[in-house]
Amino acid sequence: MGRLSDKVALITGASSGIGRATALLFAAEGAKVVVGARRQAELDSLVAQIREAGGEAVALPGDVRSEAYASALVALAVERYGRLDIAFNNAGTLGEGGPSTAVSAEGWNDTIAINLTGSFLGAKHQISQMLKHGGGSVIFTSTFVGYTVAFPGVAAYAASKSGLIGLTQALAAEFGPQGIRVNAILPGAVDTDMYRSMNDTSESQAFITNLHALKRVAWPEELARSVLYLASDDSSFVTGTASLADGGVSITRT
Repeated sequence: MGRLSDKVALITGASSGIGRATALLFAAEGAKVVVGARRQAELDSLVAQIREAGGEAVALPGDVRSEAYASALVALAVERYGRLDIAFNNAGTLGEGGPSTAVSAEGWNDTIAINLTGSFLGAKHQISQMLKHGGGSVIFTSTFVGYTVAFPGVAAYAASKSGLIGLTQALAAEFGPQGIRVNAILPGAVDTDMYRSMNDTSESQAFITNLHALKRVAWPEELARSVLYLASDDSSFVTGTASLADGGVSITRT
């Protein structure tokens, strides 16, 4: 039996990176998976891969800034599989970077809308459904950036992702009595498209790698296993946490 047997899980930002790796792992662990992202072709490929391996999955493309999309993802989970037990709100963006004095209001607002408001809207509808079945696990993808380490030029990203930690704590306190656990995973650098877009030279990648105690960046599959822990009953007494899975970047000064 898998660690998520008979569970129904919803994952946003599932077309690549941590989201895709987590969807594959959840399905391998027995979950029925609902995956969302903006890119239809990538979602279709993911669903096909899960089904070929004997798992169950369905996809719905859309934009997490839309509350209608948040509602539709939950409705799809209920329509296909009858319930919702786990939600991994992973969709995110680096947003507009550069000197903070030059960041546009539009760029700031869009980053907040995707990273923070989109996650709130997702959780709003996910928790409403989970309450009907006695509980569940909600997980957000935050980051160490703006939590334990600061970098210049990423104010919107840092603020939006830090906001998820406050949201995690508020929701955990509010819905803990009803059996809802809420946690945030805080990755270090992970070898994803987003990471490579931010660090597009060998010098930049070497610098980031050296910041970590492990002197390497993570694979998406490694983060997926940390998310699996928070989704499963292995973490049944864990809620309200900002869970670092950062390769020691937060404690390294060498």
